[in-house]
Parts: sequence; structure tokens; C-alpha cells
Amino acid sequence: MASELKDLSRLAVHTFTNKPWSLAECIEHYQAAGIPAMSVWRNVVWEEEGGVGIDEATRLVAASELDVVAYVRGGFFPAPDQAGRDEAIDLNRLWIEQALALGAEQMVLVTGAVPGLPLEDQRQMVADGTAALLSLCEPEGLKLSIEPLHPMYAAERSCVNTMSQARAICEQLDHPLVGVACDVYHVWWDDRLEQEIALAAQQERLFAFHICDWRSPTRDFLTDRTLMGEGCIDLRQIRGWVEAAGFGGYNEVEIFSEEYWAADQEEYLEKIVRAYLDVS
Repeated sequence: MASELKDLSRLAVHTFTNKPWSLAECIEHYQAAGIPAMSVWRNVVWEEEGGVGIDEATRLVAASELDVVAYVRGGFFPAPDQAGRDEAIDLNRLWIEQALALGAEQMVLVTGAVPGLPLEDQRQMVADGTAALLSLCEPEGLKLSIEPLHPMYAAERSCVNTMSQARAICEQLDHPLVGVACDVYHVWWDDRLEQEIALAAQQERLFAFHICDWRSPTRDFLTDRTLMGEGCIDLRQIRGWVEAAGFGGYNEVEIFSEEYWAADQEEYLEKIVRAYLDVS
């Protein structure tokens, strides 16, 4: 089903987009569709989440023709006590080892959040936790991409909700391996988005660009994302800002959708490719 209409050379798909598929199935179908890259989610790797295990995952990836853009996801640093924060750092060290084994360019950090703790304190926990991981990342140059999530997740999922907040942590750490993942689902509403994209790129901290669309009206704030062009995000405009800023990485399709997960995944992947080409 490889398309000849336009260039797919910068298209990547997150394995969680096709949640019903195993890692092997994702690899098989992405390659058949002419997709050159993927971002691998923990659930298809980590045995504790039902994955095939890191040894088998590494074998599958090494035998494939796909680039691994990112391992998704690390983070979740805030905790009410030091023991909880230390446990989070230990888990992230394990996930970094897995990211390195898979040959990922970066690991995406979803920062986490704890209801009742001051957001400023939690953001410092994110900075501290990220800093604690850098010695493991430096030998292989593994990047850590802080992904701001929509403000609706500020209580329990992410204490970092804007590009500027993510960039502030990057500036505090001032390390070339710490940057920002820009996901349109989470930041499309921000009236400073164009400026923040430009600043992150200028500082060489724009590490990733994730695409999907916001269904209107949305039926679920976690699992009702939709295909590019089916919602209200001006993806062409945002992608234009990203490219004008000099970003040359992959456009990563990341869609959480109960509707599309319940559909035939091969037909769904065809729709993903068509939607990507339509907004190229």
C-alpha cells in the first residue's frame, strides 16, 4: 500500500496509534506501507506491560528497515516524598536502557503530576529527575524530550502544560540532550505557539513533532483524538511554523482513539497515510 502520490520520507507512526497490533505487526505493516520510521511505546516492549521483552524487541527492530525515532515514554517524576521520586528515577533508568537497546534517538518524557502539590515544586522535581538521567544518556547521545501536555492534564498527568514551561526546564538544565517534543494535540491552542516553536528551534531544543487532530466536539479527553484533517487543528499552519524554524525531523503520527483501535487496523493505516499526504 505504499503511496506514490507524495513523499513519505518524513512520516513516522507511534506504535500506540495502532494499539491492537504487536510490535512485530507494527513493523510488518509500516514497512509494507512505505513508512520509514516509528516511535516505539513501552507496552509492546516491556513485559510488565504485556510486551515481548527487550531482547525480542531489539531483535525485531534490528531486523527491520525502520528508524526508531523515540522510545515512549519516560518521566512521571513528581511524588509526595523522596522515596517516590527516587523510584521514578530508577524506573526511568531502566527505560533508558531499553531505549538505547532499541537504538532510539530520544526518549519522550511525560512529566507526571500529583494532585495537591504546587505545580512549581513539581516542575523542579521534573528538572531534578531529568538531570539525574543525563549521565546514562551522554555516552550514546540519547536525547530526552520533555512533552508538554494540554492543561486539562495538569492535575494528574503533567505539570508541564506549555512549550514555554518545557523550555524553561531545558534552559535551567542547559544540556544539549534535553529538549522539547511539540505535540499539536496539546499545544495547538497556545497563542504563543509560533514564537515558542521558533525559540525552541533557535536554542536547538526542538526535538520532536507529533501530529493528529482534535475532534470537535470531543467525546473523551484522552482517547478520542482523530486523523489529521478531521478536527479543528490548523495542522498546515503549525507544520509550517515548525519547518520555518528549521526542524527537519520526522512528523510522528500519535493518535489515541477507541474508535480507530476498534477498526480494522490495516484500513486504518491506509487512512493515516492518506491523511498525512493530504496535509503535506
